[in-house]
Amino acid sequence: MGPPLIYHPAYSAPLPSSHRFPMAKFRQLHDLLLSQGIATASQLHTPLPAPRRWLELVHPRAYHQAFGRGELSAADQRRIGLPATQPLVRRTWLAVGGTVLTARLALQQGVACHLAGGTHHAFPLHGSGFCIFNDCAVAARVLLAEGAVERLMVVDLDVHQGDATAAIFATDPRVFTFSAHCASNFPLRKQCSDVDLPLDDGLDDDAYLAAIGDCLPDLLDQERPQLVLYNAGVDPHRDDRLGRLCLSSQGLLNRDRLVLDACLRRRIPIATVIGGGYDEIGPLVQRHSLVFRAASEQARLHRL
Repeated sequence: MGPPLIYHPAYSAPLPSSHRFPMAKFRQLHDLLLSQGIATASQLHTPLPAPRRWLELVHPRAYHQAFGRGELSAADQRRIGLPATQPLVRRTWLAVGGTVLTARLALQQGVACHLAGGTHHAFPLHGSGFCIFNDCAVAARVLLAEGAVERLMVVDLDVHQGDATAAIFATDPRVFTFSAHCASNFPLRKQCSDVDLPLDDGLDDDAYLAAIGDCLPDLLDQERPQLVLYNAGVDPHRDDRLGRLCLSSQGLLNRDRLVLDACLRRRIPIATVIGGGYDEIGPLVQRHSLVFRAASEQARLHRL
């Protein structure tokens, strides 16, 4: 048995064919993991939609109701960049529930992986950059409110800064935020994570892995979180349309191995979300599969 995988068929909500967000990637990722033997059907867990009380630990009712009812202003809709259709509304609630379930299963089994998640540009009162609700922030607040953990860490290695996550937890010492991202990339106005690692355009595998490897293990030793929420965005890849870094697929795989090993060798449970990636759907899905491959390998190595 490999690590638990969390997925719902409704994750791939229909979008206009001209839309640049690769919504089909969630279904294709599920199919690829099974077809390549990276995962088996017995590992799959199906989430329920996040209840309102969970969302309201981060997002006030006025915001989530306006989104759910299609009542956001035109400006707010443009900032998100996704149409508020009923399938998308359902998908959004399910994805938040999926990250909470992933975090719970990680606490139980050491590592768990979500086939969605990483919507780190969603602020409490508005969405941005294809992000509507901040799934990792909601998961963190749910676990803290329930007493399942007392301190945790968000490790965000998407190419874009985890700006909203940093802002949400800026005054909450229970959640440590670490973001390593391309300094020149979106968002233009950065927030202050507990630790930010801004990276230069064109950074390659060796320099990137050295930067993460020099920083993350020490942070884990200093903070000793009881859970890590890991955003494994694949947009640092050299072929990503919105990236500006220069990692190869092997570099991404080694990054994921590094993060998972750093946590598991310290007996820190880790929950992974897939984060961003923008390319042709075939290569993109292959890149998103890398964190699942790394999680399977590391679970075996650490005898989970």
